[in-house]
Amino acid sequence: MIPTIDLAAWREGDPTIGPTVDTALQRAGFLLAAGHGVDDALRADVRAAARRFFALPTEVKQKYSVRIGGRGWLAPGVEANGNVEGVETPPDLKESFAVGPDTPTGDPEVDAVWFPPNVWPAEVPELQEAVGRYVAAMTTVSLELLELCADALGLQRDALTALAKNPTWTFNINRYPPLREVGEPAPGQFRIGAHTDFGTVTVLDREPGAGGLQVDVDGAGWSDAPYDPAAFTVNIGDLLAHWTGLRWRSGRHRVLPPQADAPDEELVSLVFFFELDHDALVTPLAPPLGRRADLEPVVSAPFLRERLDAISVG
Repeated sequence: MIPTIDLAAWREGDPTIGPTVDTALQRAGFLLAAGHGVDDALRADVRAAARRFFALPTEVKQKYSVRIGGRGWLAPGVEANGNVEGVETPPDLKESFAVGPDTPTGDPEVDAVWFPPNVWPAEVPELQEAVGRYVAAMTTVSLELLELCADALGLQRDALTALAKNPTWTFNINRYPPLREVGEPAPGQFRIGAHTDFGTVTVLDREPGAGGLQVDVDGAGWSDAPYDPAAFTVNIGDLLAHWTGLRWRSGRHRVLPPQADAPDEELVSLVFFFELDHDALVTPLAPPLGRRADLEPVVSAPFLRERLDAISVG
């Protein structure tokens, strides 16, 4: 249901990959991407540095505390992803460290929202260097995935990357604490509640676990996401689904709460949310390629902002 595609084979012209991508993104909005060329050691370096940050005392991490959309530490309790679906849910059982692009436009109003300075913890100096290398690699992978998406629809490969000359993106390192730390989850509480992502592609490097990722597959409901340590888990977001005229499904997913049979399980996920230029005008593909003829063009920044505001707690 959620296939693994080989980016290296696609680069070499494998004609089967485009149709596989098109089918997968219509049904689930998810796929696994192997052949990406990102060194396993880089992912391990980021995760190790992040774990050192998350292990700091709360009063130290508080120095770097921000709200949704900010750069720094997102404390437990500030985010409830399930709220984006219009139903109030308990806060997600996680903490995060967030960074974004250091490529300001020169417009103070734009830069304050989409290109603010990153914040780096002095207590873990190696985090900045490791994350810098990782987000550079993720940007390359994301642009290639956008080319693959265009190619899968029979379009010019730059149909989307032409709108990503100075893209906004967010890199979240999510820590999912163990049950022994957070206690019994409240009714309806998850590590991350059910939602779709907001941008174009999300590139996830995750650790498998009992309280792990689930995907809502069309016609099959919730199921555990497949896992391959050599592959990234990729899902498309609302902005890309809108661009396809809703041909493709924004990948709905959730992360289960910590489970009673794994009370010491702690997971760390590396989540790269890629978008487009803040002022990119996204015009939906018309039928027959798109599924809907009544969708209006949207501008990337306000489209995303509305959704970010919806998941903020308080």
